[in-house]
Amino acid sequence: MLDSDLAKLYGVQTFNLNKAVKRNINRFPSDFMFQLTKEEYEFLIFQIGISKQGRGGRRFMPFVFTEQGVAMLSTITYFYIS
Repeated sequence: MLDSDLAKLYGVQTFNLNKAVKRNINRFPSDFMFQLTKEEYEFLIFQIGISKQGRGGRRFMPFVFTEQGVAMLSTITYFYIS
């Protein structure tokens, strides 16, 4: 799942969700989350119709969480995001 989708799910801003993840990065094994490359992100924009840059787009490439990463994220969101 994209970080922005998870942020909506938790009712927080994407920035705050990513900040909580970075504060707890040692809890996330490398295969639980990753950051999209520019090419992957551009392909994603093309596939699902995300708005173009300059129209409120992102400044950084999104993080993507695996199923295990989402479960791990739920353990930190209660303490660091709420």
